[in-house]
Amino acid sequence: MKCYLVGGCVRDKLLGRPVKDRDWVVVGATVEDMLQQGYQQVGKDFPVFLHPDSKEEYALARTERKTGPGYTGFEFHASADVTLEEDLIRRDLTINAIAETEAGEITDPYHGQRDLEKRILRHVSPAFAEDPVRILRVARFAARYADLGFQVAVETTELMRNMVEAGEVDALVPERVWQETVSALAEYRAEVFIEVLRSCGALEKLFPELERLYGVPQPEQHHPEIDTGIHTMMVLQQACKLSPDPVVRFAALVHDLGKGTTPKDEWPRHIAHEERGVPLVKGLCQRLKIPTAYQELAVLVTRYHLHFHRAAELKAGTLLTTLQSLDAFRRPQRFEQFLLACEADSRGRSGYEDRHVEQSAIMRAALAAANDVSVKPLVEEGLQGKSLADKLNLLRIEAINQLGR
Repeated sequence: MKCYLVGGCVRDKLLGRPVKDRDWVVVGATVEDMLQQGYQQVGKDFPVFLHPDSKEEYALARTERKTGPGYTGFEFHASADVTLEEDLIRRDLTINAIAETEAGEITDPYHGQRDLEKRILRHVSPAFAEDPVRILRVARFAARYADLGFQVAVETTELMRNMVEAGEVDALVPERVWQETVSALAEYRAEVFIEVLRSCGALEKLFPELERLYGVPQPEQHHPEIDTGIHTMMVLQQACKLSPDPVVRFAALVHDLGKGTTPKDEWPRHIAHEERGVPLVKGLCQRLKIPTAYQELAVLVTRYHLHFHRAAELKAGTLLTTLQSLDAFRRPQRFEQFLLACEADSRGRSGYEDRHVEQSAIMRAALAAANDVSVKPLVEEGLQGKSLADKLNLLRIEAINQLGR
């Protein structure tokens, strides 16, 4: 019985990055051997055990055989005669197929260290094509390690494209697509996730609303980058710089979906794209079963991002109505999320990346001025119901007007 560290912990240690979780593979042991030594079995599909002291996961070396479409159709075989090399060859990328003994000796049968040095994400074997989740994982790894210069190998991109054409991604369940997507949104270069999916054709299958934005022009005077798809990636990149919050980043990603439905004879203008985008955002969120907090902010940013951009020009009454529509008085934290996503939209344009964005300060000042209006004197006057609301709005509008925007 031999135990080896495998996967991400070995990869990140070799890259000099912090190691979070340590996973072990056990060669030359049976289920009975593990139980006799005090390990606790937790795996259902194949034997996985928790160490009696460290509680780290130990999995028996295994082979697997594809028995059906998608990522659930597999038959696993774990026994004492499965070798380390047989276990590692079933893994996704060479950089994840490196093992390390308890003494620190490296076993690297598929040249993962070489690919680490060359900054390449390369599949281990043709078995990669049997699991469509691996397309999402490669895209996520590309986002995670983009700042280190990692790129997907040409042959791996081609293999993923073949998988897409064969319909493998059609078998992915919404929950798993969202799980990988939200993990990618947490990476600093989240836009790379989308770009890799697009490079192999998976974006059109999984996020057709985003794929549709590419090739759609915008007015050059406001968008020097012109292409809406490129703008969307720039906005996501800015959102990642402004906030670590994946809710903000998702809203930034989908805020312009409506531009993908603009009739070509109206290009490069996109009249009412905000309202046209709202049902697209809702449809995407429902299809992938995305949590409510993500949908709520994304809808608000989609519907009101132009109000943000025109904050300096809006009449005080319109500004107040916008704040009320955003529920900014009761949900100031979400209001701040809205401002961050809209600021990313403003900065996500060629030449605008480092420009000062005044609109956030304007809207915060308007909210503060409106909040400073006390309701108590109005109640003491005997006002109630609609009369109270109307008088409060008038006083709030006056307070916003006094800001001298």
